[in-house]
Amino acid sequence: MTDSNDQFQRLEEKLGKAIEIFKQAQTDKRALQQEVEKLRGDMKERTQERGGLEREVIALRREREDIKARLEKLLQRLDGLIKPDSAG
Repeated sequence: MTDSNDQFQRLEEKLGKAIEIFKQAQTDKRALQQEVEKLRGDMKERTQERGGLEREVIALRREREDIKARLEKLLQRLDGLIKPDSAG
């Protein structure tokens, strides 16, 4: 009978350990799920920031091209003022 009791006790111990491992796994899973959600939120935020920065870069490039075109026109006008004087 003690052999049966020992086996039963070992089975209880193993089941107790298995239950503790399972509980810890569930806790770890919940923590990982929360971390995944946080990282997804961070990624979404960074994606939105990136989109805003890309739009800003495009706007700044357009502004730079506009300023460049205006400067070229001004330089042409200056050249037009200077050339007749140097010819004479």
